[in-house]
Amino acid sequence: MKGFKVFNPDWTCRGFQYEVGKVSEEAVAPSVCDRGFHFCKQAKDCFNYYRFDPENKVAEVIALGEVAEDGDKCSTNKIQIVREIPWGELLSLVNLGKGNAGLCNSGNRNSGNRNSGDCNSGDWNSGDWNSGNRNSGDWNKSSFNTGCFNTEDHKLMFFDKPTDMTFEQWRRSDACYLINQIDFRPTEWIYEEDMTDEEKAAHPEYKTTYGYLKVRDNQDCCIEWWSQLSETRRNIIREIPNFDAEKFFEITGIRA
Repeated sequence: MKGFKVFNPDWTCRGFQYEVGKVSEEAVAPSVCDRGFHFCKQAKDCFNYYRFDPENKVAEVIALGEVAEDGDKCSTNKIQIVREIPWGELLSLVNLGKGNAGLCNSGNRNSGNRNSGDCNSGDWNSGDWNSGNRNSGDWNKSSFNTGCFNTEDHKLMFFDKPTDMTFEQWRRSDACYLINQIDFRPTEWIYEEDMTDEEKAAHPEYKTTYGYLKVRDNQDCCIEWWSQLSETRRNIIREIPNFDAEKFFEITGIRA
């Protein structure tokens, strides 16, 4: 499996020293966020976990051993560092808009990252001209604001009560990482070999398309996600600030 990996400027990651062209191997069963060498299949996904810093090294890698996957992150027990990716090439891999020097911008002329607005020097802005991060309003110097002309980061409400947590802290939390794994995809492609007899009868076009596009019923997707969590991971959710089991049930349908 091919992918991408970010390293510190000295080619280390989590205390392990890597070298371009070399193969690294561990005698472990890979587990995402626990054991093994971590990487992402898409270059842009690496920066959900690492700062978008031109001082860091980014490389194309190949997983040669067992691979464990969890969302957009993978882990393997044997990895080869194929080549370093120059910063200019990386920018072309992670941006959709034009004239961007940052990461994952669908807007234009952004020097920050993941902006759908224009002319932002901050990150994750859907508004314009923000020097802060993750603003849906305009002209904010601070981050995570829905209004305009703010200079301070605002704290979040959880379960209708105030907390000391900022949005950036929430987005970097283990609870947010777990919740983002809920599968809300509206459709799913079902290959011929995975179709039931009933599905084949209802979708005879599979004979030429070798499958069909299934419209998913997402009514119980939260409950299905919860049922697959270990008790340790469920406790991470229960430790969200101001956790209220009844409100959590009202929103998600989950009895936590």
